Amino acid sequence: MTLTTFDFHGKKAVATGAGGAIGGEIARGLAQAGAEVAIWDISPEAARAKADEINHDFPDKVLPVECNVVNKNSVEAALAETIEHFGTVDFLLNGAGGSHKDTTTSPELEFFDIDPEAVRMVMDLNYLSAVLPSQAVGRVFAAKGDGAVVNITSIGGGLPLSRALAYSNGKAAADSFTRWLAVHMATTYAPKIRVNAVAPGFMITAQNRFLLLDEASGELTDRGETILKNVPMTRFGDPHEVVGAALWLFSDAATFVTGAIVPIDGGFSAFCGV
Repeated sequence: MTLTTFDFHGKKAVATGAGGAIGGEIARGLAQAGAEVAIWDISPEAARAKADEINHDFPDKVLPVECNVVNKNSVEAALAETIEHFGTVDFLLNGAGGSHKDTTTSPELEFFDIDPEAVRMVMDLNYLSAVLPSQAVGRVFAAKGDGAVVNITSIGGGLPLSRALAYSNGKAAADSFTRWLAVHMATTYAPKIRVNAVAPGFMITAQNRFLLLDEASGELTDRGETILKNVPMTRFGDPHEVVGAALWLFSDAATFVTGAIVPIDGGFSAFCGV
């Protein structure tokens, strides 16, 4: 893939959760296209490692910032540090998210026994993690009359994944928030403020590798086999395959696109199973 279509020189971006796989790949794509990127991550080590990795290939493009995106004070402090270095923000990537075994049904954990505190934690991780940075950075966008937000949601938001109670519901909330914020920012502040989302399908990452692949043999697990039977392209995706759609949504090629949720799932969400 080439990124010659996208030229973001002079643009400043915030990428939350970009110490991870998909957010990290999009942060790399932004830097490759010329943007300066502040990686906000709850793990300062992960933020630094990803910044060092990207800066090795695209020098002086990435600033690592420690940030707990479900804590308003932490978000405000991260924005202040980012503005101090960059002067402004043009793009916001909301990439924090994830699941937890205590909110996933299994033979050992029935739905009836799931801890509501665990549900709140995962809901915050997938929904509030987009709301708080959007409030902080959105204020910058409102003041200058333009800006672009891209949320990383999931196909699990529109098609609830079996077992994944809080994750699916959190991503559904993030999908709804994407559409709500798109309308709110355009009609209340400026029509040049756009809000969209990318919704990745099943991709092999450190978080889910051994749910989909057997740790010892590397062969598909039963769940992995079930998933691929419902993916018309018959394979898992790779995080780098989300980058092009995200950059398009940030770019001037998408100036009349807002409130969109773009599935990147090998056809999973289009397939009825027969």
